[in-house]
Order: sequence, then C-alpha cells, then structure tokens
Amino acid sequence: MSLHLTGITLTYPDGDSRLTALDHVTLEVPRGSLTAVVGPSGSGKSSLLAVAATLITPDSGTVTVDGADTTGMTRAQLTDLRRRKIGIVFQQPNLLPSLTAAEQLQVMAQIDGRRPRTARDRAMELLDAVGLAGQADRRPHQLSGGQRQRVNIARALMNDPTVLLVDEPTSALDHERGAAVIDLITRLTHQQVTATVLVTHDRAHLTAADRIAEVHDGRLRLPARSR
Repeated sequence: MSLHLTGITLTYPDGDSRLTALDHVTLEVPRGSLTAVVGPSGSGKSSLLAVAATLITPDSGTVTVDGADTTGMTRAQLTDLRRRKIGIVFQQPNLLPSLTAAEQLQVMAQIDGRRPRTARDRAMELLDAVGLAGQADRRPHQLSGGQRQRVNIARALMNDPTVLLVDEPTSALDHERGAAVIDLITRLTHQQVTATVLVTHDRAHLTAADRIAEVHDGRLRLPARSR
C-alpha cells in the first residue's frame, strides 16, 4: 500500500462543542490505482484529502505514506515527505503568471535540488505525457483552462510522487474538458504507478476509477463496485 489511512477522526471547534469532520475513516489505496471519493458539500471530502496530504493532523488515527507512519513527525519532516512522496493537484491551478509551462514544473524539481538540465528533461517528458509538449514555452494567459489544469497535474508529478491527491479538478471546466482531465489522471495513475485519490462531487466521469468511496457526515463507505 502506498497510502493507508487508519481510524482517522478529525474534529473542529464549533462554539462550545466540536464538529466531527471525519469519523473513524479507514482507506487503503494501492499504487497504480485510482480511488474516487464522492459526496455532497460539507460531507468531509476536503478534510479527508487534507489529512491524507499531511496538511492537517487528525485527532486520532494514523496516516501511512509509502510505508512511513507520519505520526509524531515534525513539521520539517512532513514538509520533506510531501516534497518527495506526495503530489497535490489543487482545485485551481494557481500557476505563476510570469513562468512558462515548462518553468512551472522546473521550479518544483529545483526546490528538490535537481540539476537544471535534469529538471528541464523531466518537465518536457511530463508535458508530453499530458499533451502539452508544443505549449512548453507558453505562459498561463496563453493557455486555455483545460491546458492550465493539465500543467497543474504535470507539476504535481514532477518529483515522482508515490501518492497523488486531486481536489475537484473539473470544477471550472465544461463537461468535455472535464472528462478529458479525468481520463488523463486515470491514465497517468497507471503510467506513473501512483496511489491516486480523486475528490469530486461529480460522478459523471468516474467510470474508469478503480474504486469509488462515498463520504457522508464524515463517514466513509466503500460500495461493492470494484475493479
């Protein structure tokens, strides 16, 4: 298993009491597979993704990434783990306006200490994988919404993560572009052999998911459907 959440409970202050966002959630995601997490707004999807990304520490339970138990890790250790092991595709691409598509990716590798030439080669390989090799020198304002999201996905894969976490990647796209992005994430999950968790409220594009988990009121349910 590359990602293993065990007995995760997460609460937030709510006046004089606490609101339960996640209630004893357990989820295992093997490498090379895509698990889609669906549910209505406020059900706990985003909280689950934040805990999996080690951005939030749960009240109880454990998060294991590529065999490493994150319990008790320092902030610096968690930052290092995210840089080396976890790729995050945020809902909005948030690309740097002054950088080209290739440079958006190269920055990630340079932060990790890779040589510029090595970073450039990896960036071009990933841009080719997402169908944007011909757009490598274009800046965000020269790209469509779907193309910017593809750069966002490629950037998340730049440091060869074992875990890929994707937050509502189709929310700003029309149906056709949304379907293309989900197909891309599914293909890259298998090609890059990542343990992928895709959070979405839209079931329309999930026919290729290996598994679909439902979140309701902070509780995770895994239906019988499995591939």
